[in-house]
Amino acid sequence: MSLVAALPMYDFPWTRRANDALWGNLALRLRAANIAAPLELSRGEDIDALWRDPKLLFAQTCGYPYFKGLREAVRLVATPVYDFDGCRGAEHCAFLIAAKGDAGGLEEFRGARAACNALDSNSGMNLFRALIAPLAQEKRFFSSIVWTGSHFESLRAVASGRAALAAIDCVSFGQMAMGAPELVEKARVVARSPMSPSPPFIASAKLPDDHVRALREALDAALRDPSLAPALQILRLKQVEILSEVDYGRIATLERDAIALGYPTLA
Repeated sequence: MSLVAALPMYDFPWTRRANDALWGNLALRLRAANIAAPLELSRGEDIDALWRDPKLLFAQTCGYPYFKGLREAVRLVATPVYDFDGCRGAEHCAFLIAAKGDAGGLEEFRGARAACNALDSNSGMNLFRALIAPLAQEKRFFSSIVWTGSHFESLRAVASGRAALAAIDCVSFGQMAMGAPELVEKARVVARSPMSPSPPFIASAKLPDDHVRALREALDAALRDPSLAPALQILRLKQVEILSEVDYGRIATLERDAIALGYPTLA
C-alpha cells in the first residue's frame, strides 16, 4: 500500500524546507521500523480528500474539522507544542487583528467588514465567533464577511484595507512575522480568543496500532535529534503532547456557547 504524508497547515514558502526536513527525518525512522513511509510530502492535493484518505500515514489538521466529522476517519497521533506568543503547552489562541492605525476595542468594529479564511476554520471562524458572540446580542455584528481562503490572505486583506478585522491563529501570525514582516508590521492585535487545542497530527483510522506507536516514537526521537534543530527552530516546534478526543471537545463547547448566545454564524 502506497502511504501518504502531508503537512499543509503551516506550509509557507519560508517554512517549506523545514517541513521537508522534519518529514525526511520521520520517514527514515519509520522505514527503519518497517513502515513504507513516503520520502516526500504530498502537496497540492484537495485537503479534505487528503485528510480522509485511508492511506494517510501522517498529516496535520485544523481542530474544528477534526471534531466536526474527521474524528471518525482519522486517529490522533500527537498535538504539537509551539513556541510562539499566544501558545500555552499544546494549546493556542487566535489573534483578532486590525490595521495598525485603527484604534479601539472589538466594539468599535460593529458594522465593519471582517475577513475569514474559511467557514471550517477553528481559529479563523470558530474562535472569532466565540469572541464576537457576547457583543452581537443575537444580531448581525459585521456589515459583510470577506472569505479569503487562507490566514495569509486574511492578513493581506486587513493590511490593504479590504477588511477591518480578521482572526488569525497565533502560530500562523508568528510564522508570518518571520516570513512576511512587512505585512505583520501593518497590523495590531485587538484581542485574543479563548485557548483551544492546537491543530493535531493525525493518521488514517484504518492504519494499524503499530503504525501510530511508531509515529509517536519517531516524533519523540526526531524532536531530540540535534541535526533537526535548525528546522525545528524555524517551525518553533518544541515537543508534542498526547491529547484525546475529549480535549478537542472544547472546540465544540465554544460553538455551542456562541449558538446559545444567538450567534450561530460569523456575520
